[in-house]
Amino acid sequence: MSVSMFCHQCQEAAKGTGCTVRGVCGKTSDVANLQDVLIYILKGVSFYNLEAKKAGLNTNKVDKFITDGLFATITNANFDKAVFVDRIKKAIELREETKAAVIKAGVNVDHITHDAAHWTGNTVEEFEAKAAEAGYLAIENEDVRSLRSLIVFGVKGLAAYVEHAYNLKYEDDEIYTFMQTALVETLNDKLTADDLVALTMKAGETGVKAMALLDTANTSTYGNPEITKVNIGVKNNPAILISGHDLRDMEQLLEQTEGTGVDVYTHSEMLPANYYPAFKKYSHFVGNYGNAWWKQDKEFETFNGPIVMTTNCLVPPKDVYKDRVYTTGAVGFEGLKRVKENADGIKDFTEIIEHAKKCAAPTEIERGEIIGGFAHEQVFALADKVVDAVKSGAIKRFFVMAGCDGRMKSRDYYTEFAEKLPKDTVILTAGCAKYKYNKLDLGDIGGIPRVLDAGQCNDSYSLALIALKLKEVFELNDINELPISYNIAWYEQKAVIVLLALLYLGVKNIHLGPTLPAFLSPNVVNVLVENFGIGGITNVEDDMAMFLGATAEA
Repeated sequence: MSVSMFCHQCQEAAKGTGCTVRGVCGKTSDVANLQDVLIYILKGVSFYNLEAKKAGLNTNKVDKFITDGLFATITNANFDKAVFVDRIKKAIELREETKAAVIKAGVNVDHITHDAAHWTGNTVEEFEAKAAEAGYLAIENEDVRSLRSLIVFGVKGLAAYVEHAYNLKYEDDEIYTFMQTALVETLNDKLTADDLVALTMKAGETGVKAMALLDTANTSTYGNPEITKVNIGVKNNPAILISGHDLRDMEQLLEQTEGTGVDVYTHSEMLPANYYPAFKKYSHFVGNYGNAWWKQDKEFETFNGPIVMTTNCLVPPKDVYKDRVYTTGAVGFEGLKRVKENADGIKDFTEIIEHAKKCAAPTEIERGEIIGGFAHEQVFALADKVVDAVKSGAIKRFFVMAGCDGRMKSRDYYTEFAEKLPKDTVILTAGCAKYKYNKLDLGDIGGIPRVLDAGQCNDSYSLALIALKLKEVFELNDINELPISYNIAWYEQKAVIVLLALLYLGVKNIHLGPTLPAFLSPNVVNVLVENFGIGGITNVEDDMAMFLGATAEA
């Protein structure tokens, strides 16, 4: 197959198979190829870093570098070619440093023979030429390619959660070790399909650990989310818009803008920052502006002020507002300004604050409020009320409609599905998928809103805890006996690790849409269907009948 690139990691993969000329996300072929080479070299680094861990050496620098590199390759995170050229050079340098360190420690590394652990290049041309061997199409067996892709994409999702926890000084070496072990094992031609399936389940188990770690990091630092009404209108002050997921960035921005006359608004996945007690003390934190990530090409223009992108979910910016977009963390795009950061991770938002003061206030695009903050502790506080509603029949079924939003018109399915759900059902959500229905007037059941938003995609762990708590309260043996259906929208690699985490927890009959992942081969799909009841979506009427048929049987 002669192609200029091959990327099949997101839901919008061209023709449902993979982007071969340019990414639907806007990623160019040279960047896509460099990302493949970076992942390849990170696998090589992992060979030696795992040996370093066994030898008791300090691996913190390498752990962080591998995590950062994985996160930078997530969909819509970094489009900057120069960044990946630099990262590949640093990865090769770090691989050789780590190799030398383990040899010095007396470790014999002769058994590490894979090309990823030895290949060295110095030029962009050499890196781009290597992509054909490093990319996914180099794996001839489509089932092996599928399972290895599933594992690597799950590990990329893991890296995102680990990065956010790390930024709040929470780490778990077991998670780093698994991530690097998984990377190495995707180069092991001796593994059978069964071995790869087992490794996939181990990824799910580690995903639960990582989400628990991040949940602890967030709630210990900022408090447990509270039920909150969030303003979606605007005020008359100049303002900064912050998008992405990183709450440490949110905290620093709020601290530095206090008393400056500049307001702060969240966008897309940063909306749940409004739910945390620690952020509510800031009077200039005034609400949320806009919708899910893919509408930013219009909403960033009307916002008028500067925008801070903290993580993935960047759309290639239009020239009309490009000079107002600043990046930090994993995010990058050629020509965008970076937030200044010192060696201790303290970021300086001064330039952005001064920029904001010169801009007009945001243009109003909507008015009103939306309610959220239904993370696990808040729902546990309502547990008696929820249980009574279920026992009385006021709530017949919960629908987990978490995940991602995206550009495809077919995603309107989720709006229609939410609108047509019976009034005795409740939606549990997390992630930007909620923007398909969180502004609809769906009412409540005895004071319980029919849309319970647990937060970011990072907060999907809350939904798992809520399900496990209900299982305990109703004294059930199997989580699948609960009156809960799973109709999940997905887009990128964090959704992949959430799916694997749910499978590890034993959840079955999850439906994914608007399409099944392009990286799943027919045989792998069959395994998921047979073992876990994984399914796709069709149309609202037929799917509603299928899900509610389950209600009737429950």
